[in-house]
Amino acid sequence: MQQEGDLRARISTGYDMSGVDLGASIASDGVCLTVVTKGPDWYEVQVSAETVSKTNLGRWKPGQRVNLERALKVGDELGGHIVSGHVDGVAEVVGLQHEGGSTRLKFRAPDHLAGFIAPKGSVALDGTSLTVNEVSGAEFGVNLIPHTKQVTTWGDVALGDLINLEIDTLARYVARLRDWERHLSTA
Repeated sequence: MQQEGDLRARISTGYDMSGVDLGASIASDGVCLTVVTKGPDWYEVQVSAETVSKTNLGRWKPGQRVNLERALKVGDELGGHIVSGHVDGVAEVVGLQHEGGSTRLKFRAPDHLAGFIAPKGSVALDGTSLTVNEVSGAEFGVNLIPHTKQVTTWGDVALGDLINLEIDTLARYVARLRDWERHLSTA
């Protein structure tokens, strides 16, 4: 990684980079980033100061594992929640409890995002789309099954970790519509 006004990072990957065009998007820990240069098993991205301020990317360390996901193509199977890679803020891990092979995690969301999180709704955390189990104020919980912990970075999670949070896309539009209707009724 190198700081050049914004942030530039080189990310190693198991993706076949010959099929990835310059300018393509790859979500890296849930943040939609543009491939600016690439090699056979790596790619580089430039991260704006705005993105660094809203995410945990400024805390990345050399050698750290990150969750990666290529952009969805028209015709691909949509097998989960709709996420965009547009991170809204950072949540803190405030609870961690192992239950058999699964792990129950509790997060504290920033107050301005907490109202968008609902039980049985979805969130993306470090790029992993997860179902919300419960919500209490600004805190919410999710459950990780063993498979998720094995194929993502979630097997390494610890109390106090700061996690990229993307709220549900539909919740974002519902809130905007509500705010706009309020605006119109007072105009």
